[in-house]
Amino acid sequence: MKLLLASASPRRQELLASLNFPFEVVKIDCDESYPKDLETKNIAAFVAKTKAEAYHDLKEDEILLTSDTIVALENEILLKPKNAEEALEMLKKLSGKTHQVYTSICIKTIDNLIIETDCADVTMSEISTEEADYYINNYKPFDKAGSYGIQEWLGMSKIESIKGSYYSIMGLPTHLVYKHLSNYFPVKGFVI
Repeated sequence: MKLLLASASPRRQELLASLNFPFEVVKIDCDESYPKDLETKNIAAFVAKTKAEAYHDLKEDEILLTSDTIVALENEILLKPKNAEEALEMLKKLSGKTHQVYTSICIKTIDNLIIETDCADVTMSEISTEEADYYINNYKPFDKAGSYGIQEWLGMSKIESIKGSYYSIMGLPTHLVYKHLSNYFPVKGFVI
């Protein structure tokens, strides 16, 4: 079997590579909007499935992996910021509060579709305007839901606690990916 990752995210590519599954990156262009009445906990799954369904070249010996991450604060969805002002607004909202990060994966073969979502709670300490500006200017978090990356300066300096998977917050629930893909790609070298 051949694994295809439909993601331009360097973080997702790095995490999947760290699981030691060989893969090839493919590009998918699709509308990532979702119904406005969709429950918050189901949005990432809806978008991950939409991405998978937009890929029409899947062959019998291929497995497609798509993923999507959203950040939610009291049911308000914080997507990727369009500019520095929007990023600052998001970080000020997250300051001193606990928010949820939902990351979904969709694994598609010719005859099967698996969708699973992981949720993590993230508690941030207070973020001053100066700290938020420093982070935005130096790290340019415009490709990140919620305007931050847990693995970057803001995550290191302002996240007080997480309940859930660090890797899901980073953008790929590696434990779920491994659970499903190890059925197709057994790990070599295990001694039983």
